Amino acid sequence: MQILHAPFASTPAFYSAAASLPKGSEFSILRRPVHVSGKSLAELITATSFSSQRQLRSAWFSYGDSVCSSVSPIAASSQAVSEVASQTAETDVLKALSQIIDPDFGTDIVSCGFVKDLNVDKALGEVSFRLELTTPACPVKDMFEQKANEVVAALPWVERVNVTMSAQPARPVYAGQLPAGLQRISNVVAVSSCKGGVGKSTVAVNLAYTLAGMGARVGIFDADVYGPSLPTMVSPENRLLEMNPEKRTIIPTEYMGVKLVSFGFAGQGRAIMRGPMVSGVINQLLTTTEWGELDYLVIDMPPGTGDIQLTLCQVVPLTAAVIVTTPQKLAFIDVAKGVRMFSKLKVPCVAVVENMCHFDADGKRYYPFGRGSGSQVVKEFGIPHLFELPIRPTLSASGDSGVPEVVSDPQGEVANAFQELGVCVVQQCAKIRQQVSTAVTYDKSMKAIRVKVPESDEEFYLHPATVRRNDRSADSVDEWTGEQKLKYADIADDIEPEDIRAMGNYAVSITWPDGFSQIAPYDQLQMMERLVDVPQLLHQ
Repeated sequence: MQILHAPFASTPAFYSAAASLPKGSEFSILRRPVHVSGKSLAELITATSFSSQRQLRSAWFSYGDSVCSSVSPIAASSQAVSEVASQTAETDVLKALSQIIDPDFGTDIVSCGFVKDLNVDKALGEVSFRLELTTPACPVKDMFEQKANEVVAALPWVERVNVTMSAQPARPVYAGQLPAGLQRISNVVAVSSCKGGVGKSTVAVNLAYTLAGMGARVGIFDADVYGPSLPTMVSPENRLLEMNPEKRTIIPTEYMGVKLVSFGFAGQGRAIMRGPMVSGVINQLLTTTEWGELDYLVIDMPPGTGDIQLTLCQVVPLTAAVIVTTPQKLAFIDVAKGVRMFSKLKVPCVAVVENMCHFDADGKRYYPFGRGSGSQVVKEFGIPHLFELPIRPTLSASGDSGVPEVVSDPQGEVANAFQELGVCVVQQCAKIRQQVSTAVTYDKSMKAIRVKVPESDEEFYLHPATVRRNDRSADSVDEWTGEQKLKYADIADDIEPEDIRAMGNYAVSITWPDGFSQIAPYDQLQMMERLVDVPQLLHQ
């Protein structure tokens, strides 16, 4: 592997503005954009406490490629003191809020960009701000609200704190031209077993209603055309899908606030058709439905690892998968095939649900189907979470009654197990979105592409020209002969990407100044020549 050096000669110098401030002053550069009174805190220059002479000296510093305005030397005036006091107060509030750590990301809520619309009136002792979380189903949102009130109220000058909780708009993290119906869905979770009769549909439906109970906007897509289960497991008032004749789209039916789409609601019962036709039906049902804004779309996958499963994985960018199995060894064999399929498609499996594990009687716990299938999946494939569901007659009956168990008995043992699963899914999806959205970024000050592949601790930098020259698409390489059509000299050494966006869990889409859109898989980026001698300042 050839080692390249970072192009420091053409890179703006890194330096501190602290040298230009009065002796004894405190200086801090706020690295993350935080919205303060309608504008980013990156637009504020510094948070400075002044010497006894109350003098301000000119201070310039570089923040990325943008140069912030200087503070002109002026005599102390009431207006200047008021502005400085306001900025110092805002900094005090942000410093207090930075004590709150997001348990999923391991980073404080200020660095995560959760703090929005910060308004401070130090004279009246009033502080107001909004915490915008990644999902309305965040399991620690109450803790965030309580801690935010406590840490800000602890400031000596604060008399009143007003905290508003909100969630980011539903939107996919992935790039590409998604069908219109899928463009406002944040997370797509596949529930799969690759074997029939293990309770996959039961898990999918109860997981969906658990997420809805946590405050999320949820939809369920029943992808089993041959044997749709959703019409039996839920009882919507309208049991037929409707068409929007103008848009030629499907309007989903609803039950208890959850949107539902199934071939069983199409009025044709179960399908009797060949595989290619089934794939087309699934594609149409999924992509032409008016799902609207959803935080989670739960897909009840059909058994197997064939055309239908591959079609689903290719049509919609799956965020994560939940694997359902039973204790028997035969179930493990089939489930293992499904896990390998998701691994090949770069879809992370975040949890294993072992259904029908045990039942309690006479003060003892019995395991009628043996033990170990779920833990074997976890151990062999490194899936981080295992959830065991007991054998409960009510759980089986709820699947036939049209009311999910978590709805009919929200305080029961089964509902508690699904609550734990729901929290796990919310946390893991948030982690995956954060990892994917920051996996590949462009550092303008370094003129280098930073790469940190999800599920990897390795971080490295690439020269933009190196990435562009290593494009392996048909535009750059002859598909028949393998001859390199893109020549080294065709790409300028100082080329810079215009935009980098995630493309599923496996690649990014890079847009270049000439209009070319390059698909760069993570595996390919890891094989390219890397930059060395990266300044340590970037890692602080």
